[in-house]
Amino acid sequence: MTRVVVVGATGNVGTSVLRALAADDAVDEIVGVARRAPGLPVPKTTWVAADIERSDLATTFGGADCVVHLAWRIQPSHDMAVLRGTNITGTARVFRAVADAGVPALVYASSVGAYSAGPQDRRVDESWPTGGTPSSFYARHKAEAERLLDRFEAEHAAVRVVRLRPALTFKRTSGEEQRRYFLGRLFPRLLARRGAIAVVPDLDGLRFQAVHTDDVADAYRRAVIDSGISGAFNVAAEPVLDADLIAKAFSARKVPIPPAVARGGLAASWRLRLQPTPPGWLDMGLSVPLMDTTRVRTELGWEPRHSSMAAVRELLTGIRERASEPTPALSGRS
Repeated sequence: MTRVVVVGATGNVGTSVLRALAADDAVDEIVGVARRAPGLPVPKTTWVAADIERSDLATTFGGADCVVHLAWRIQPSHDMAVLRGTNITGTARVFRAVADAGVPALVYASSVGAYSAGPQDRRVDESWPTGGTPSSFYARHKAEAERLLDRFEAEHAAVRVVRLRPALTFKRTSGEEQRRYFLGRLFPRLLARRGAIAVVPDLDGLRFQAVHTDDVADAYRRAVIDSGISGAFNVAAEPVLDADLIAKAFSARKVPIPPAVARGGLAASWRLRLQPTPPGWLDMGLSVPLMDTTRVRTELGWEPRHSSMAAVRELLTGIRERASEPTPALSGRS
């Protein structure tokens, strides 16, 4: 019998991970852990309300064959204490509870954002340094969490540890969540409708990778059920996206914008609370390397079913249609 506990199970990735695990015959029981238990029915799944900063996690983890840790905050971006409380203090408590409960496997959600600055004209594998982008709280926290996991592995060699480093991750029903987290309440939905994208900002050096959430969930499923797998895995679909590809896909024209101008506008609007995304996100996007996904494809047998452009299109559709799910993280009423 395989019992899997998924921490942070109500968001963009968590809901897809639950469904991927539930569809696998190798998984018998799933525990979905979230600060607020939702009304979302998922086969094989029992919901537990728990706060990773305060709750008794070892009891919830008891008897689990694997813990998947997805819980993370990116808002409120003006309150570093709250963000750090979940991302670092909470993550450390999850790792400690895994050890205390004697769980034999831990799968952790890292990110492309954990990587130090790197090339965008070639791919890097999982050995690239994970020092993050200093001006991005998200990247700093992801890098610090990787150090926590390094220490955990050194102290608990018997625990199988997998860390996935996905690219930008999108699906249709994350539209409301991602609009709220990154664009804010003033963002006009008309800009996400078909044919509305007339221009695409062309920032020198901005090339990025994306992946559909359901494909990322399949990578998590494989990491959970394959007891011979450990270590880090880059997860991204093709093609690499840039202004040329996006402009062509949406029949738009490119408008060159100096990165300094874009950053200044982002910083000013964030300080004025006109939108929720601090400029560190742009700094991270311009500095992280392109990831090589050879390892996840060969060792996990993973292949994405959606292209990176399809994932972006789904996100825009979700924003336009107010797509959501009945969980606190994905609900349009949050």
